Amino acid sequence: MSTILAYTSPSLGNLYPIAALLCELRRRGHRIVLKTHVAGQPVGRRAGFDVTPVDPGIEAIAMTDWMARTGWQAIKTGFRVFADRAALEVDDLRCAVAASRPDALLIDANCWGAAAFAEAADLPWASFWPYPPYLPSPAVPPFGLGLRPRHGVLGRVRDGVVGTAINGLLDRSMIEPLGRIQRALGTQPISSADDFIRRAPLVLVGTAEPFEYPRPDWGERVSLIGPCEFGAPATIRARRSSERPTVLVTNSSERQGDDALPVVAMAALAEQPVSVIATFPCGVPDGIHIPDNATVHSFAEHGPLLDTAACAITHGGMGATQKALARGVPVCVVPFGRDQFEVARRVEMSRSGTRLVGRRLSPPRLRSAVLKAMTMTAGARRVADGFAAAGGPRRGADLLEYRLLGMPATGG
Repeated sequence: MSTILAYTSPSLGNLYPIAALLCELRRRGHRIVLKTHVAGQPVGRRAGFDVTPVDPGIEAIAMTDWMARTGWQAIKTGFRVFADRAALEVDDLRCAVAASRPDALLIDANCWGAAAFAEAADLPWASFWPYPPYLPSPAVPPFGLGLRPRHGVLGRVRDGVVGTAINGLLDRSMIEPLGRIQRALGTQPISSADDFIRRAPLVLVGTAEPFEYPRPDWGERVSLIGPCEFGAPATIRARRSSERPTVLVTNSSERQGDDALPVVAMAALAEQPVSVIATFPCGVPDGIHIPDNATVHSFAEHGPLLDTAACAITHGGMGATQKALARGVPVCVVPFGRDQFEVARRVEMSRSGTRLVGRRLSPPRLRSAVLKAMTMTAGARRVADGFAAAGGPRRGADLLEYRLLGMPATGG
């Protein structure tokens, strides 16, 4: 079988769905080489991959977009971090390719330098997007602000004005730093963010309709394969009460200024006939009040809890949100930054739950949003059916084998 080298950014939220796809490829007999950050290395080793660390200098460039005061500043900050890391990724991936001699590359979408090297190398490669790509489309609003889709003349005017501003910001943030790298590698510099995404021979996106908006103009190169769920091992396996419905609430596995969400959720639901399980992946804050109907963990395996939960409250991370929806569990999303505004709007538009923006977070508002979400099981089940039909890791592995490795199609 073939050797597949995967290169990821310093983010567990990006690593986990890629790891799910890699597990399926390993199950089919392929050798998997994973180059990732320190926190992700145990994940890869437990899965049976050959694991090597990324350049420590890459991890040293910390993501600070959560400190930005506006969405515009957050985008600029995040893209500046990707650009700074990109300069180090080129040689880092070059060394990994020389050492492992892979047959194909799988590149995290946030690794700009690794993608530039992959394009220049004489190897088949794919990019993996754990969140919707920021490819423009006349069918949907511009990516980034979580705008509600609007049709007709007013919608087109709004999308045109906002899209020009957002796409201009994305282009300015990418063209100059990536152009330097691409010229050094001997490849044609990108002309836009759209051009950057479409350079990959295969773009795998970890979501699917009806959660994702229909994109008739994306083309065959972009494939929505549905969520790729990776079962991370739990330090604590929480137990659900058999007497009350469970509401699971969690915030991000990376620092994003969203520690208030589980705290407010416990206060909001303290007098409700539910059992609240709150998880703080970055550590439980000191001195928080824990009501009688709530339990708190730094980490718990969400899958078994969601199998019988009535609702999940999330920060809008694709992993946590789609893990609930894949089981037909409605969600209440409270976005704080990054792609979370887009995730929250997709929950609302698919009628699979509710959204409450972070700046309006309060116990009464959150309680109302959660109780409404708990009535939206039908929408969540429609999304779950769409996810199942997309194929997930099996579909992604089929595409990689067929399009990159030249293996016979197996239904993918």
